[in-house]
Amino acid sequence: MLRQRTARSGAAGLVVLAGALAGCVSSQDIDGLRSQMSDLQRQVLQVQTQGSSKDEVAKLQAAITAQMQSLLKSEADMQVKIGSLSTQIDQLQAKLDDTSYRLQQLSQQIASQAAPRPAIGDAAAPSTDPQALYQTAYSDYLRRNFDLAIAGFRQYLDTYPETDLADNAAYWIGECYFSQGKFQQAIKEFDGVVARYPHSDKLASAWLKKGYAYIELGQRKEGVAQLQTVLKDFPHSDEANLARQRLRGLGVDGR
Repeated sequence: MLRQRTARSGAAGLVVLAGALAGCVSSQDIDGLRSQMSDLQRQVLQVQTQGSSKDEVAKLQAAITAQMQSLLKSEADMQVKIGSLSTQIDQLQAKLDDTSYRLQQLSQQIASQAAPRPAIGDAAAPSTDPQALYQTAYSDYLRRNFDLAIAGFRQYLDTYPETDLADNAAYWIGECYFSQGKFQQAIKEFDGVVARYPHSDKLASAWLKKGYAYIELGQRKEGVAQLQTVLKDFPHSDEANLARQRLRGLGVDGR
């Protein structure tokens, strides 16, 4: 029940935030501009029908152009604010999901403490759920608790080195170091992903972030080589597009 109330209150908070942010540019304002444009267009047709002078028509057309520019600017402003709103809602939703997950864990812990202990000789249940351990570490990463996230991912790798998420855990350790500005350590972790998990879906990202890290360290030549590897080995990936953009920013041909 506590988790449900928290989820409802979190959702209500998202709605309030959406209203507050979106209120800066109202749809009524844009509707008003569109109505004014329709009136001006009708006036143009009327002037043309009555055979009015070219000057009168030109003035009305200039007014329409000004209104169109105002409308386009208002719509562009709204799109920017909608994009910002969407990003903030995603961030709040992530925090809400993390809170709900933590409450669920707490509920499970309370239930397990209340349950009778197994008799001697009975098979004991695993003390740690791999999915829960991974998710906790990832939640710490999202909240920028990088030291906790690194410890959690390392514990996951030590305990469950052969699972499908092992390569992901290794990759996120590198991301934690990168976010802390510890680029040399990040490169070491990304190298580990490349060496230990040759079929991982994180390979392109590991090469990309290695390139970024070398560039941050001032080792431009090495960084460019990593980014070019992304283009060569993963040409149709999102990481390739990012590598191409970074190379162009460095004045290097990103084809």
